[in-house]
Amino acid sequence: MKNLFLLFVLFQYLHSDDFNNALIEEYSSSNNSYIDIVIKDNIDIKGLVTSAGSLALENNIAEENAFLIDKLLQNGFHIKGKANLSEWANFRSTKSVSGWSSINGQTTHHLDSKYNPCGSSSGSAVAVASGIVEVAIGTETNGSITCPASVAGIVGMKPTVGLVSRTGIIPIAESQDTAGPMGNTVEIIARTLEAIAGPDPHDKRTNNIPKYFNYNFLKFAQNQDLQGKRFGLLDSGFDTKQGKIFLKKLINDVKKLGGEIVFIDDKRKYPSEEEYLVLLYEFKYGLESYLKNSTETKKNLKEIIDFNEKYAEEVMPFFGQEIFYLALETSEDHSAYFEAKEILKKVSTQTLDLMNEYNIDAFIGLTRGPAWKINYAGGDNIASQEVLSFGNGGYAAFGGLPHITIPYFKIEKFPVGLSLIGRPWSDAEIISYAAALEIK
Repeated sequence: MKNLFLLFVLFQYLHSDDFNNALIEEYSSSNNSYIDIVIKDNIDIKGLVTSAGSLALENNIAEENAFLIDKLLQNGFHIKGKANLSEWANFRSTKSVSGWSSINGQTTHHLDSKYNPCGSSSGSAVAVASGIVEVAIGTETNGSITCPASVAGIVGMKPTVGLVSRTGIIPIAESQDTAGPMGNTVEIIARTLEAIAGPDPHDKRTNNIPKYFNYNFLKFAQNQDLQGKRFGLLDSGFDTKQGKIFLKKLINDVKKLGGEIVFIDDKRKYPSEEEYLVLLYEFKYGLESYLKNSTETKKNLKEIIDFNEKYAEEVMPFFGQEIFYLALETSEDHSAYFEAKEILKKVSTQTLDLMNEYNIDAFIGLTRGPAWKINYAGGDNIASQEVLSFGNGGYAAFGGLPHITIPYFKIEKFPVGLSLIGRPWSDAEIISYAAALEIK
């Protein structure tokens, strides 16, 4: 491993050797081996700081494990450390730089340190891509697992919202947040999701898991064909010269495996304003609910904002906190929130109707454009325009749909992932499709 990898991702290691060794002893005694895993630093691990990448939370020491951490430990995983992330999961400023946090600095792309690893689960992706671990946990509200996975050239899985508990995770929005695995193969993703999935009495969203839901994801990861499966093409990114080459390859690959690519007439209009309003509204209430039960002395969003202003030189050297101010304002507009929720619900219904209309098993498309250069002057929005910019997954994000990305193409030296998006609770099925398409 190159020494430079140490600059790409920063870990908060388990400092207590006794605690670390105890985990190895306890869980390796009943397993032939344990699996090292890295955890995004917005997830609670007992005795460690949960910072969300912010200096405002540098003293927020977790008193208990997040629900999914206990499940990992009970299923043969060993926590190697915590990974850097885009500060506040990229939800502080519209001019943010993915992979940067005030507490740990900049995580960079493992192939070129001038390039951005995408966010917000940047460190989790780079930890896997650089070979530090074979699997990590990230979180996603909209693209925060799938984008860094695609850009890093690894597998990333955003489960159906509600399949994995959010208890003990610093939130953005209750209606869209989920944790999920990021790994170097579909098989390790399946194994990890199998470990962390399931109902949590403290997360009511997990009550929606179907009664006879099949959690045997590892079995589905052994699939090798797509016989009789139909995939609706999401055409974003396929209209360029390079994209047309990608599309030809994809159609041939799916056909060889017994499946079919279906061209769909997608008339959906993405409700970006409504989704943003929902995230803004839910952020304040979700954050303050987390802070209420934490060791952090700052208990509300206004106190976080005041801290950032007081220590602006350290906390905000490149971009501000206009999203935080908007969240304060939006949290008072209850009627607008419920109206926006209704619009998102209608568009989510359109998505399922589209799948039914074309009788497709899943959507398929390019995940996200390739890595872009880090730009502190303009942030991601400016920098990402300098490369081929395309993306799929937004409808899956606010619709709570399962979404998996696998490494499939390259633009110059940088990876571009292939996305599979299914109906709610079709997590096992899209894992099986990804396994068949996985480049081994």
